[in-house]
Amino acid sequence: MFAAAEKIIFTGPVGAGKTTAIGAIADIPPVGTDVPCTDGAQALKPTTTVAMDYAYLLLDDGTRVHLYGTPGQERFDFMWSILARGGIGLVLLVNCDHPDPVAQMELYLDAFADFISETGVVIGLTRSDIADTAPLEAFQARLLERNQVVPVFEIDARNPEDVKVLIHALLAVLGH
Repeated sequence: MFAAAEKIIFTGPVGAGKTTAIGAIADIPPVGTDVPCTDGAQALKPTTTVAMDYAYLLLDDGTRVHLYGTPGQERFDFMWSILARGGIGLVLLVNCDHPDPVAQMELYLDAFADFISETGVVIGLTRSDIADTAPLEAFQARLLERNQVVPVFEIDARNPEDVKVLIHALLAVLGH
């Protein structure tokens, strides 16, 4: 059962679709901290999140679910643990058009390992329609090598139904 308010964290690399996914399911437009890119991220998109994204959705029973998106750049990783405090679970988005998306997945699984061990995680693979440098099976195989059983889905972060699949899977992992 949910408390009166819950908090779900969205994380992943720059360009994975965190802001987009939150906006796809939120009841309000996301509040963001995007600024123009000044480094290598410029090749991916013109702006980047430097602190967080925030929005919420209201469930039918009146529960407010707070949705927080972390910055994707590792130089802002100090925000990751701050945002994760009080969270009930993690949605990890990985962009499949990256040269090594499986390594990206591992970086975030390792960075959030303590949080994941206390809560749960689901993985959404984005941008596989643009370039699919690693098939779904490659992610599943690496997770098995790591002895981690994690739901992995190919999604379109712009599609509310795809994002809802991630939320429902996370809730199932958490036993809600």
